[in-house]
Amino acid sequence: MCGIAGKLFLDRSRSVRQSDIQRMLDAIAHRGPDAEGIHLDGYVGLGHRRLSIIDLSSGAQPMCNEDGKVWIVFNGEIYNFQELRKRLVAQGHKFKSHCDTEVILHLYEELGEDCVRELRGMFAFAIWDAVRGRLFVARDRVGIKPLYYAVTKEGFYFGSELKAIIADGGIKREVNRGAIRRFLSFNYVPGAETLLKGIVKLLPGHCLTVEGGKVQGRRYWDLKFTRERWERSMEEAVEELQGLLNETVRGHMISDVPVGVLLSGGVDSSAILSMATGNTDKKVRTFTVGFNGGGVVDERPFARLSAERFGTEHHEVTISAEDFSNFLPAYVRHMEEPVCEPPAVALYYVSKLARGHVKVLLSGEGGDEAFGGYPNYPNMMQLQGIGRAAGVLARPMGAGASLAGKLLKEKRLVRYGSALGRPLGSQYFSRTAGPTSFFNCEGENFFTDEFSAGTAGVSAEGLVGELLERVKEEPWLNQMLYVDSMTWLPDDLLVKADKITMANSLELRVPLLDHMVLEFAASLAPELKVKGKETKRVLKQAFAGILPAEVIHRKKAGFPVPYELWMRYELKGQIEGVLLSERALGRGYFRKSEVQRLLEANARHGKFSKEVFSLLVLELWHREFLDGAK
Repeated sequence: MCGIAGKLFLDRSRSVRQSDIQRMLDAIAHRGPDAEGIHLDGYVGLGHRRLSIIDLSSGAQPMCNEDGKVWIVFNGEIYNFQELRKRLVAQGHKFKSHCDTEVILHLYEELGEDCVRELRGMFAFAIWDAVRGRLFVARDRVGIKPLYYAVTKEGFYFGSELKAIIADGGIKREVNRGAIRRFLSFNYVPGAETLLKGIVKLLPGHCLTVEGGKVQGRRYWDLKFTRERWERSMEEAVEELQGLLNETVRGHMISDVPVGVLLSGGVDSSAILSMATGNTDKKVRTFTVGFNGGGVVDERPFARLSAERFGTEHHEVTISAEDFSNFLPAYVRHMEEPVCEPPAVALYYVSKLARGHVKVLLSGEGGDEAFGGYPNYPNMMQLQGIGRAAGVLARPMGAGASLAGKLLKEKRLVRYGSALGRPLGSQYFSRTAGPTSFFNCEGENFFTDEFSAGTAGVSAEGLVGELLERVKEEPWLNQMLYVDSMTWLPDDLLVKADKITMANSLELRVPLLDHMVLEFAASLAPELKVKGKETKRVLKQAFAGILPAEVIHRKKAGFPVPYELWMRYELKGQIEGVLLSERALGRGYFRKSEVQRLLEANARHGKFSKEVFSLLVLELWHREFLDGAK
């Protein structure tokens, strides 16, 4: 795990200075506290901050090939690098280190831009090919590692974080109001946009080249749902999954420093733990988090069950409302994009605890997106089935909806019932958003006239529709999984996973998001993933009898955080002081009366805590990334 940055002037007569790259690296020093390196080649400069994980002595970057004509800066881990290295040695390539970085370098020499197709792992890298005058930049298939870039009249800038690009000073900080609208629609900013005009994300599964003054990008991977093996039985799928996960976790355990497991007490992280303990003769260290007070399910008893089952060295941390409040400025600073992820506080403090014991953590992130673990999947599927049975798929809600209401609990019908008779794309934006989400149905009242007019062309439904068009022949489950894998996963969950752990200079690895695991899951018949109300069926079957029964059969919780209670009581005054300040209201986005109404309603019953948190992080983002530059 590292941080990378660089720039390329379009005018080849100009030279990148050492100080240019140094400023960019200083902004992301937390990503690589062990070492740094810079390579300058006239109008191109590359920089790297290193967190040493593999080949601690000779893996320094930027790294070059034998003749010094091809250079690389790389962030991530390649889990099949040993296999690739053997192949490259047989083809005549000479290695000077034992690290995965050099494998990418030689693979590029052999295959050019197609080298990305051979890599199995998480990565973001830039290769400078001095012979061709080409900068080649790539990001892993799922978006585990972040990469941002900007193109101006002056040149091309890139970095692992927004802060690196901002630090150069060549990009004017100007807010992207359309991205604000998307954030409020989704609770994160989906797609390539960021909240800063001119700075964008390189999308997962994409690469680009800068050559001859032109920037050209392309997609090299997409998640494909296949039906060739839908006849596979549950027993066959379980056997195949067990073998695949064991091999995947074994690769993720490769490290020259201690490796631990982030244990939530759920199926996903416990499954990873079971495989990790089976692939090492050392005692595995596990880490979990709990909270003072009530209001949420306590993960610790379930985590302890798994820790005891597999004989780990178990560690716990407890956090409070004060910890949550103190964390918010760091949350905004490190996330860099407003994301409605209160559970990030749990990840921050548990990774801070873990950093005193290990440099690498394995996590169960991705199991829900791969195997259908979120409750909205069976809920939407059930409503689709009820709609068919009630004969309402082709007409608006009416008598059929009454029939559906008798078949479903009222709360679920209110939340999902409008899906009856309507296409998925008009009802499902992601696992966190839909047309009935607060800002999607109340926005026109909540926003000022100026903000509404300036963002009128921004459509959540349009963005989702483009994604659904790619999988329009698939069952609803696969369509939802695809949308979430293309937006929620890289733009929310993995932003948190990378940036919050890197705030503590810790590498987080996610075996369930190995692209071969995702492709396996995409090849399964939908009923092997979700059937009735049962989610992640094949994953649970694969670990039945291995994990404690209490863990297998418990209701999904993740890393629950009692932030709703904290925001209604301990932090209520602080939050109101921020959101009702002249500074916040003066931005011209929201009507003061509506902000007051939302705060009052949330104080009464807590049902709008997510919306209040979104407004809070949005305002704190402005103070961190815009106000400080003025």
